Amino acid sequence: MSDRVCVGVVVGVHGVRGAVKVKSFTEVPTDIGYYSPVEDETGSRKIRLKVTGEAKGVVIAALDGIGDRDAAEALRGTKLWVSRERLPRTGEDEFLYSDLIGMAVEGTDGRRLGTVAMVHDFGAGDVLDIALAERGNLMVPFTKAAVPEVDVPGRRLVVVPPLYVADEQDEGSEVPGGRDG
Repeated sequence: MSDRVCVGVVVGVHGVRGAVKVKSFTEVPTDIGYYSPVEDETGSRKIRLKVTGEAKGVVIAALDGIGDRDAAEALRGTKLWVSRERLPRTGEDEFLYSDLIGMAVEGTDGRRLGTVAMVHDFGAGDVLDIALAERGNLMVPFTKAAVPEVDVPGRRLVVVPPLYVADEQDEGSEVPGGRDG
């Protein structure tokens, strides 16, 4: 675990007066404003931000010292960091996305499957995007049933891999039909 946590990233500009669009990684997106000042990835620059609104999955924020569109555009891609001690404590079975990303992923048989590449929330709950060791990616719902073990200090988690039709066919078992089945 790192002593700093990424709480958002500047993804664009808003208007001509230096406002930026921030993809917030806080549970309530506008809460990113409570962590001001934030730091850039190197920790060398402190950035004071004030949330002024929301738009299509991002928050709009004014940044101290940024007064025009060009200066705001120069910040695109800047990750916003805070020290871990500034964040609220997580409860049992609560995890920071930043702690999950990069974790080793194992199957229930102990076989290494890959690494957590990203955590998504498409509106129906968190989904782990796992970069498979072999090739490709696997999306797994972040539920106790699908992810029975999360070992944050050990930087690993266990998933119950979904059974695919191709796997069933490879084993020679019958696959239920669609409309006619």
